[in-house]
Amino acid sequence: MTHRISRRTATALGLSAVAGMGLASCVPGEGAQQSTGGGQWSTGELTIDWATYNPLSLMIRDQKLIETALGDSVTVSWVQSAGSNKANELLRSGSADVASTAGSAALLARANGSPIKVIDIYSQPEWSALVVGPDSDITGPADLAGRSVAATKGTDPYFFLVQALAEAGLTVDDVTIQLLQHADGRAALDGGSVDAWAGLDPIMAAAEVESGAQLVYRNVDFNTYGFLNATEDFIDNHADVAQVVVDAYEQARTWALQNLDATAQLLADAAGIDLEIATTVIQQRSNLDVSGVPGDDQRAVLEAISPMLADSGDIAGGTDALAEAVSSIVHADFATAAAEQQ
Repeated sequence: MTHRISRRTATALGLSAVAGMGLASCVPGEGAQQSTGGGQWSTGELTIDWATYNPLSLMIRDQKLIETALGDSVTVSWVQSAGSNKANELLRSGSADVASTAGSAALLARANGSPIKVIDIYSQPEWSALVVGPDSDITGPADLAGRSVAATKGTDPYFFLVQALAEAGLTVDDVTIQLLQHADGRAALDGGSVDAWAGLDPIMAAAEVESGAQLVYRNVDFNTYGFLNATEDFIDNHADVAQVVVDAYEQARTWALQNLDATAQLLADAAGIDLEIATTVIQQRSNLDVSGVPGDDQRAVLEAISPMLADSGDIAGGTDALAEAVSSIVHADFATAAAEQQ
């Protein structure tokens, strides 16, 4: 799936084509409304995540777009999410106001009672696949029966694995799943302690180049969107700051699509991988050129995976909890306002 620039290459938000990392023509948070009361924002603190699976977060953090928009009266703290499961933990515990996950992981969290909603879509990636070592005899999901597989529960790669097994007439009971964080899953595959790994980019792309790992099963339809989520408390009580965050994401998307090479360099630096690997992830697998406004497309994807989640036993309330979560997870106001500025 090769990425092609289309919708946003000629858009504005005050941007012209810029060279390298220069952002002189950007005005962070432009159009965001401050709350009343002496020009102060509704909160003095914002905690937001960054993740190597969310390229836009890297640009926003590097260029301090949110900090510049909010000024000195708001302290912005950045925390890294090592996977969607970790991002969900940050949101559930109140350790972050905004964090990025896969759509499937956001649905899982909300259906299990975490009060989060998606406020922006940062990508429609192909970021997961079934990965094996260079000398493996595994050629597809059917060969996993009786084998050990590393996966990070509560993330898109885990749900990718479940769907891939179903395609082959198998279930998770037919394999031995080693529940490991993404980087540890790659290490287990490299070390031979598992037969396969449900991989996640950019770690997966690095494994291909550095370890000779093979992607033996890919299916873009088994990957869900990149969701930027916020707690309901943050949405309800700090809408002014939430708007600044989403404005920054839309500004970053426009810049990234005009500067793919520089975006790849940001990813290479953040993930500690070669630029060639990062370029593959950004240009071929990230698909940043999508609407940031969450809505029917995302609900359709979540509805499609709901039966699988219900069958997994991971949702305490079953199908009813999933249906309620799908119907209530979208909060599009901030992204819609950001889109109207363009």
